[in-house]
Amino acid sequence: MLNRMVGQKLSITSPKPQSTRDRIVGIRTTDSSQMVLLDTPGLLAPKYQLQEAMRSTALRALSDADVVVYVVDATLGSPPPLEVAASLNVPISGQVLTALNKIDELTDSARKALQDANPESFAVSALTGEGVDTLLAAIDARLPVSPFLYPEDDVSTQSLRFFTAELIRETALEQLDEEVPYSIACEIEEFREGRTPVYIRATIYVERDSQKRILIGEKGGRIREIGRAARAKIERLVGSAVYLDLWVKVLANWRRDARALERFGYRMPQEPAR
Repeated sequence: MLNRMVGQKLSITSPKPQSTRDRIVGIRTTDSSQMVLLDTPGLLAPKYQLQEAMRSTALRALSDADVVVYVVDATLGSPPPLEVAASLNVPISGQVLTALNKIDELTDSARKALQDANPESFAVSALTGEGVDTLLAAIDARLPVSPFLYPEDDVSTQSLRFFTAELIRETALEQLDEEVPYSIACEIEEFREGRTPVYIRATIYVERDSQKRILIGEKGGRIREIGRAARAKIERLVGSAVYLDLWVKVLANWRRDARALERFGYRMPQEPAR
């Protein structure tokens, strides 16, 4: 949805749940308004430290937002209120708009029944763009009056290094099954733009030796294929040829290690997430 609203791929996409781990900032600027859009992890019930950091990130964005777009899967039927779905015990300060996404996957009769049951919601499809302009207009009408915060040609506040790491992780999500993708973190160790091709050295971290073997694959076949596919995405991002030097290392139980999480840029909650 963020990518559709901004008009550029910023947030990685995957059918696997919990693929968004950090706050992704998108900026949409028109002649009359500027929206700073925050795509956050879902407000899940955390089971370990990484998920605690993810929930904390989402809660901070929720408290900062003037408008909250509650994006739900329309194929699952009528959604519960956001406060219930996210187990919130404090009121939401921003105005909440419910977006029924994936409306393109419903039959006409199912779509009508869902909209009749949720007349205040917005039927949208991030895939096709249907209904997104109406949702954007509703957001725009609810924004406070303010000077633009960023230059008109900016689309994000985050760096190329950040998006490069995310694209490598997205590619691993696409090619790996079961638990391994959730045990992956990516760190950009070197990013040299002043040469052709652009040189990028990145390390993919996993939690166990068995995962490292899976990620590397037989005779290095899997990691070569991940590198090839990721490089093509990164070249589209930076607009130049890229040499991607990709490594795999083990960092045991990093998802449960606060120091490791801080190293990868995650902010741990100062108090238990509510």
